[in-house]
Amino acid sequence: MTTPGSVPSPVLDRSAQPASHRAPRTDIVLRPAATAMAFLGAGHPHEEIAVPGVALAAHDVLVAIELSTICGSDVHIVQGRRAAPVPVVLGHESVGRILAIGAGGVDAADGTPLHIGDRVIWSATVSCGVCDRCRSGLTQHCRELGEYGHERIAPHRELTGGFASHAQLREGTVIVRVPEHLPASVLAPASCATATAWAAVDAAARTRDLEGARVRVHGAGLVGLSAAAIARSRGAIVDVKDPDPARRELVHWFGAASRAEGVPDVVIEASGDAVSEALSEAAVGGVVVLVGGDLPAEPVPLDAGSLRHRLVTIVGVHGCARADLSAAVSFLAGPGRAHPFDEVVSAVHPLSEIDRALAAAAVPDAPLRIAVAHR
Repeated sequence: MTTPGSVPSPVLDRSAQPASHRAPRTDIVLRPAATAMAFLGAGHPHEEIAVPGVALAAHDVLVAIELSTICGSDVHIVQGRRAAPVPVVLGHESVGRILAIGAGGVDAADGTPLHIGDRVIWSATVSCGVCDRCRSGLTQHCRELGEYGHERIAPHRELTGGFASHAQLREGTVIVRVPEHLPASVLAPASCATATAWAAVDAAARTRDLEGARVRVHGAGLVGLSAAAIARSRGAIVDVKDPDPARRELVHWFGAASRAEGVPDVVIEASGDAVSEALSEAAVGGVVVLVGGDLPAEPVPLDAGSLRHRLVTIVGVHGCARADLSAAVSFLAGPGRAHPFDEVVSAVHPLSEIDRALAAAAVPDAPLRIAVAHR
């Protein structure tokens, strides 16, 4: 029996595991069955599917999802503006609690063993850890890359996205244990928006000392506002530019000004729409970090002579690496508490109403985040 709001314990069945298996499988029966919302293609409503059990490989983790938020890429897929294999369970910004762990055990990002009951977030990607890209730190571009929320449903691989009651995390996923006191609305976006923002600021900091530097952020979405708050926490003077008056009103809550202040030493382009402007703004010796936009964009004219003359460094950021996810959580639990990250989620819809939630996230004046939760 379970109490209201508790998570039913899974039923483990190891009877089908041959002793000769090098990596024993853990079969888990879920009562009640897990629920996932399958996206079938643009113009079609999601279809609810029941998943009565999972088979955990030696280093897999089963998580009961507490909350998932809708990222812009989810909206673009539903609108048909970005390709995705179907059927697919979308969603890659989630927080949850561990229900079961494969027989081989799994370590958190900090190297300590994970345990049943731990509250966690996880990376949006799965990497092999051994290819040349992984060995050089480019795990988000692993040659065997897997992506939660972007993989076609397959037998024994149904719980691969955040728009579900559970998620099955496989070996190669970065899993970060998170504080109990932080709201789910703060933690869910950390695996994508906050971690990406941290990666962008950190990329700039590797070239330019941020203490006292002028940092300009283009785009007052969640990535841009998070980048502003992170840069401010590292001693920068920050302003944010956005054409939307409503978004500009949010800027000062995240430690930035909404009016340009001098020539920026660092420009973080988080909108995807202001690349030319960002490249032209950077001061001599400045850094431009390109992080915004997940849709194909028109080519941007490049004034190579100006960039060379001003000694401008251009850095591209796509996704985040292992350290970025842990750093994002540390920021949210520390300096980030000075900013209203707990207010970025404006509404939480039942998982069964995912189409309604996605429609709310797709309007031109959409809030920073809409969330869904299994109820």
